[in-house]
Amino acid sequence: MRLPSSIYNWLSITGFIVVFNSLILMLFIHVFTLLYNNHSSYLDVYIYVILPLSLVLGVILILCGMYIRIKKDRKGNPKERNLPVIDFNEKPDQIIMAKIGTITVIFLIASFLGSYKAYLYTNSSEFCGELCHNTMKPEYTTYLNSSHAKVSCMGCHAGEGAGWFVQSRLSIVGMAYSMFTNNFPRPIPASAETLRPDRKTCENCHWPQKFYTRKLLNQVSYLADSANTEWNISLLLKLGPKNTARGLKEGIHWHINPDVRIEYSPTNESREIIPWIRYTNLKTGVVKIFTNPEQLPAAKNEDPDKILTMDCMDCHNRPSHLFLSAPDFIDHALSAGILSPQLPYIKKAAMEALKQAFETTASAREYIPKSICNFYSIGHKEIWKSRKDLIEASARKIVQEYEKNNFPEMKVDASCYPSHLGHMESNGCFRCHSGKHITKSGELIPSNCNLCHSIIEQGSSANFNFTNLKDTLEFVHPVPLKKGAANKACSDCHKALYN
Repeated sequence: MRLPSSIYNWLSITGFIVVFNSLILMLFIHVFTLLYNNHSSYLDVYIYVILPLSLVLGVILILCGMYIRIKKDRKGNPKERNLPVIDFNEKPDQIIMAKIGTITVIFLIASFLGSYKAYLYTNSSEFCGELCHNTMKPEYTTYLNSSHAKVSCMGCHAGEGAGWFVQSRLSIVGMAYSMFTNNFPRPIPASAETLRPDRKTCENCHWPQKFYTRKLLNQVSYLADSANTEWNISLLLKLGPKNTARGLKEGIHWHINPDVRIEYSPTNESREIIPWIRYTNLKTGVVKIFTNPEQLPAAKNEDPDKILTMDCMDCHNRPSHLFLSAPDFIDHALSAGILSPQLPYIKKAAMEALKQAFETTASAREYIPKSICNFYSIGHKEIWKSRKDLIEASARKIVQEYEKNNFPEMKVDASCYPSHLGHMESNGCFRCHSGKHITKSGELIPSNCNLCHSIIEQGSSANFNFTNLKDTLEFVHPVPLKKGAANKACSDCHKALYN
């Protein structure tokens, strides 16, 4: 096959070299990953994004070189504008067109498969979490340890539909530029405003009409004493009514009752402080406006500038990226058997080590084991002598639990992204149910604890109390409270516990 004379120029030859090298590299890397099962996010980006772009660039160079060459040739004979003549009765023309057609079909099939693979890869959680490893490591680590680990990142952050798919890709371009230039905040702000409404994502699986059954929650915590005393509490969460046939008319999930609209105006993006709330009964038309005089003057009952409608994410704001505080992840490790509650003072030793702030993960890996070993070798020598191996092994496990929830390089820990589900370490429910939000007529939003949950069981093994599901126990704090602490919100102490 004789190539057209216009193709013999340095620009087109360069394009041929780029195309050839791209094809060879794509084939080689693909065979390498298949033979050695060596999966890497960076290889995927190279083979399905960078090399295809290089291939297209090579084709463009070939065509541009041919165009420039033809244009130069025509300058010498401006009247000549003859188009190529193709005669399918001629054997040479038939061979040429067959070869061109074959190459075109192969190119189109390869382009389609490559584009589809690139689409699948950029939609994968590995693309989001592993490609920008250091930057997204906090989010990706907590995601892998969450109940949504089998749901792709795009399933929640974009959902279905071309519009949000395009929007997500445009946002990725901006994020990629920020990461390559190392120009992004640490920690990365969590803004609910950029998320797609949960009715288009979360409710594809968690539709409200099927989430009103009451739920029993069993929690285990450990005191920082010599015996690591186990403290149990079982709560009956009143997600719905006693009679499930009443649906969303009662219980915690009443907030998303389709006959009711709850609107609010927060003071900032974190939505930690909510001074203004509006309740609207869509059936009767009744409207009530509640304000917190301590956060907003009671006279200012007119609509504020920024009003949001309450949805699932206002409580479930950390469904896949929950960062546990030190007391919580140590309690979890003790309860799960990762750490041994039989090792005296291990909870106290861990809290002493973890209250230190670290600049890097490496410094945490060095300091935490040293602090725990010193706690025993200096303050509890008999335990150190008899259980040295267990103490050292426990120290290593504590470091591992720390690294699942703390990322010093990104300045991320539990305090950066408070969970609004509950009220232990952030105001959560008490943002609205504070007992201080009041209407002009004097109606308060209730703050009674039994409104949302009943205590069915509580106490240590030595002093354990329980009741039936229709009754509730009065809450007993595991340790004696300081004077005046009983009148404070839980989060006033627990958000800085042991610090």
